[in-house]
Amino acid sequence: MLTILGFTMIATFLVLIMVKKMSPIAALVLIPALFCVFVGKGAKLGDYVIDGVTSLAPTAAMLMFAIVYFGVMIDVGLFDPIVRGILKFCKADPLRIVVGTALLAAIVSLDGDGSTTFMITVSAMYPLYKRLKMSLVVMTGVAAMANGVMNTLPWGGPTARAATALKLDASDIFVPMIPALAVGLLGVLALSYVLGRRERKRLGVLTLDEVLEPETETVLVGAGAGASGDGADAVGGEKRAARTGGSGSGSGTASGADADLPEADDDFQGLDPHRATLRPKLYWFNALLTVTLLTAMIMEWLPIPVLFLLGAALALTVNFPHMPDQKARLGAHAENVLNVSGMVFAAAVFTGVLQGTGMVDHMSKWLVSNIPDGMGPHMALVTGVLSIPLTYFMSNDGFYFGVLPVLAEAGQAHGVSSLEIARASLVGQPLHMSSPLVPAVYVLVGMAKVEFGDHTRFVVKWAALTSLVVLGAGILFGII
Repeated sequence: MLTILGFTMIATFLVLIMVKKMSPIAALVLIPALFCVFVGKGAKLGDYVIDGVTSLAPTAAMLMFAIVYFGVMIDVGLFDPIVRGILKFCKADPLRIVVGTALLAAIVSLDGDGSTTFMITVSAMYPLYKRLKMSLVVMTGVAAMANGVMNTLPWGGPTARAATALKLDASDIFVPMIPALAVGLLGVLALSYVLGRRERKRLGVLTLDEVLEPETETVLVGAGAGASGDGADAVGGEKRAARTGGSGSGSGTASGADADLPEADDDFQGLDPHRATLRPKLYWFNALLTVTLLTAMIMEWLPIPVLFLLGAALALTVNFPHMPDQKARLGAHAENVLNVSGMVFAAAVFTGVLQGTGMVDHMSKWLVSNIPDGMGPHMALVTGVLSIPLTYFMSNDGFYFGVLPVLAEAGQAHGVSSLEIARASLVGQPLHMSSPLVPAVYVLVGMAKVEFGDHTRFVVKWAALTSLVVLGAGILFGII
């Protein structure tokens, strides 16, 4: 019964947010509360929620102060050179912009933190997508998939969890998987190329002069005007309409993948390179501070929430020593902070009920028990396939500490090593990064102004395909 209710609860949640009958926050709170009553454990709802909030509180704190920190770094111009480099590469070509999004997300993902990756990627690419009226869910989907592949780095989380759960060395799991993961990343780039060609066909190719006004050639989002992107009209819409024979919004021959995408509004203007928040004299201080912060995070010198708390406080104090300026910066990023932290605590209700009622345990045991005996010698393949939906429907902690040991035990009974099982368990990460239980995805869709349901509807099929590419490469290379 708990198995059926668990799957029904997840399906209900996904359907309601994808058809936009409920907001993600409301669905994350009300759906599990309702099912908790159905299970007959309504009296324990408070305990489940408190347990969930307690477990996710450090993540919420990390996201809150990370948004403030990187928001300040964007304000002061730390990432302006990155934007200039991307502009030079992209040349207002939709194909290059989509591929550039994947490359940027993959490179920034080396720090091992999804929230950081999404903040930097969206801040750099959002203005280009808005100016060209490109599909914003293409940006969020490509960024999430690239980060999902790179999330398998030993310091990214899943590999460390698999190593801990099965008492293995993380390097023994990760290093042999590098060829398969490289193929997966190439798959993301190939998909980016295909999606970029669709956008190019729909919108055409412009020159930078047609897209960017001279005084706003370096553009970033999420700083002085807030993350809402309010401002003047988008430049180049009418010129594009004249050249493509369509409207400024790029309507017309949209591909099937883009037919249901949210329309870009016209009131965006990027931040100009002369904005008052720039601190060019402190550029190298801010660069060194950021490198030190990321190094400390990778080396685990302090807990990540503590690092971002200290980093945000130091960045604000040095760059904006006057109290009114500090308050202005905090106010400019308050919307993002509130949206993301609200999502995290709402997700805590969902995960708290799933785990507290025992739904997760029953779902995982049901899945394992229904594996045919003939599949025993192929448990690595089974693990890889199961990791795709399971890491989407439950947290990494739930999968790696709850389900993976059971799969490994079943594999060992049929002569399959725990190392193969552990490597196969990484396959589902490209899809996992778009799971509603991953706090970082709310940073991505929030900063990009994309509905979570639209992102989900667009990315699931492509992310699942990317996971299958990684699995197929692992089998082909004899890794899995």
